[in-house]
Amino acid sequence: MKRYAFVPAGRGPGYDWSRDHTFVKVSTADSSGAFALMEDNLKPGFALGLHLHREHAETFYILEGDVDFHLDGGWLTAPAGSTVYIPPGVPHAVVLPASKTGKLLMIFQPAGFDEILRALAALSGDDLNDEARMRALSEQYDIIELGGVPERYVVDS
Repeated sequence: MKRYAFVPAGRGPGYDWSRDHTFVKVSTADSSGAFALMEDNLKPGFALGLHLHREHAETFYILEGDVDFHLDGGWLTAPAGSTVYIPPGVPHAVVLPASKTGKLLMIFQPAGFDEILRALAALSGDDLNDEARMRALSEQYDIIELGGVPERYVVDS
């Protein structure tokens, strides 16, 4: 049995959404649930509304571009080479500056975020538009929605 994981550049389970394309580099299964590592390629217009996680922490390492984070009530810009660590319970949102792209590594600890990506990819359009189903799925994977993007940005819908 193989005791390591190797994922070449530009590979790994991929989830290509309208505003980002995520590749799983180390899955929940690979790490026995300890963490998941993903490469997220953010597309113009990327915006993730205010939310928090009760159980897991997130670490973001910015590879390319500037990424704006709303953390615990205030905004900061993380340029390439920056690291942002968000412990459980800290409200946060993520936005790209207008018409820009970004690329980052994301570590989720403990693991599990890769599993919600797989679950979302399996849903139909009707399922994705079912607010109750989406809320239940988010809560199942420790994503507690707190609202849209906080004031400072106007996000195109």
